[in-house]
Amino acid sequence: MNKPERIKLIKSMEFIIRQLNAEDQIDWWLVDGIADGDIPYGELDVKAEDEDLLDYFLDDKEFAHLMKIFLATMHEADEDGGLYCDGVVSE
Repeated sequence: MNKPERIKLIKSMEFIIRQLNAEDQIDWWLVDGIADGDIPYGELDVKAEDEDLLDYFLDDKEFAHLMKIFLATMHEADEDGGLYCDGVVSE
């Protein structure tokens, strides 16, 4: 298992989720994914304490489930609102 790689992906997914233009879609992530506040907004660096904080999600089954939630949320976002970042909305 490459823990730093998994942590990078988890943090990247969290950052992208926070760019959703329809806030109600973020709820899927908050309920089944990463709880609000577990990863500070914009924090993408891998730190030593991340392994303890995200230990549950590093398990193969939980990691796969988290990726599934992310993909389902992105699919819904594409249909309703897209992404919003730095004053720009996706087409």
